[in-house]
Amino acid sequence: MLSVHWRTHAPTSHPRRAVLALAAALVLSGCGGGSSTDTTSSAGTTKLKIGVIPIVDVAPIYLGIKQGFFSAEGLDVTLETAQGGAAIVPGVVSGQYQFGFSNTTSLLLASSQGLPLKAVAAGVASTGVEGKDFGAVIVKADSPIKTAKDLAGKRVAVNTLKNINTTTINNVVQKAGGDPSTITYVELAFPDIGAAIAKGDVDAGQVVEPFLTIGTGQGNRQVVSNYAGTDADLTVGMYFTSQQYASQNPKVVAGFTAAMKKSMEYAAAHPDDVRAILSTYTKIDPTVQQNLTLPKWPTAVDRDAVQLLGDLAKKDGLITKPLTLDTLLP
Repeated sequence: MLSVHWRTHAPTSHPRRAVLALAAALVLSGCGGGSSTDTTSSAGTTKLKIGVIPIVDVAPIYLGIKQGFFSAEGLDVTLETAQGGAAIVPGVVSGQYQFGFSNTTSLLLASSQGLPLKAVAAGVASTGVEGKDFGAVIVKADSPIKTAKDLAGKRVAVNTLKNINTTTINNVVQKAGGDPSTITYVELAFPDIGAAIAKGDVDAGQVVEPFLTIGTGQGNRQVVSNYAGTDADLTVGMYFTSQQYASQNPKVVAGFTAAMKKSMEYAAAHPDDVRAILSTYTKIDPTVQQNLTLPKWPTAVDRDAVQLLGDLAKKDGLITKPLTLDTLLP
């Protein structure tokens, strides 16, 4: 019932290293950002290619295109779906895409490695409500795991090692009095996590929508909302461009940011339209589509939340260099 494109919020740990190496090579070869003039037509309309992942998180940009928010800014937008940030980050750096979507921790990791990225709009955020967020850790209904603390010493599936889901789970486990260093993380694609829990291959798993609704519908139980439990306003994903493109095309970036703000506002105010638009770019069971928990779509990046994710990445040893948010954030 699900599109084969449903995969991850972020690249896997090994491909991420390849991404950073590839993107760094592109930067060093002077290929970053693309031309500042080759996307504008004689009519003054700027054509843009945006790299997105076909997940619930990006529903606002689809709605914004449909509502004409981008065309009103003189932008002719084409959305190109990718498996995850592993393709989108180097695509933006090389100029294949003018803008892209990725989770915040992936962007922080890439920025800490010297990749010239610039966030230009908020993408998706936690609802801030424990037990009613779009991402959570689930277990079998009869599992002895009752709280985040109980995850210590267990095998926990995540879609990506050493990224936003491991750092936020570690955070909520420690806050609950557990020792996150004793967790064994197992990397599995979101569609495979429910089955692994059922078989007993793992004790728990972190999933996002629609897999959260699918999982609980099959009798699994939520243990903790790792995003909401980390920060009520956690900025989970952002839209970004390359620093070169941003410096060469400030008016285009301003127009994109303005259109995204309107798109986020529209999505937040029209949840029924959000659910309807999902069927145009994903394959979700209609019942799941109507019941899944929608994330929050803020109009601005929460700087404190991004700083927190950066601090958690440092704490877990994912970022070893000084991190300056001014380089990445608007």
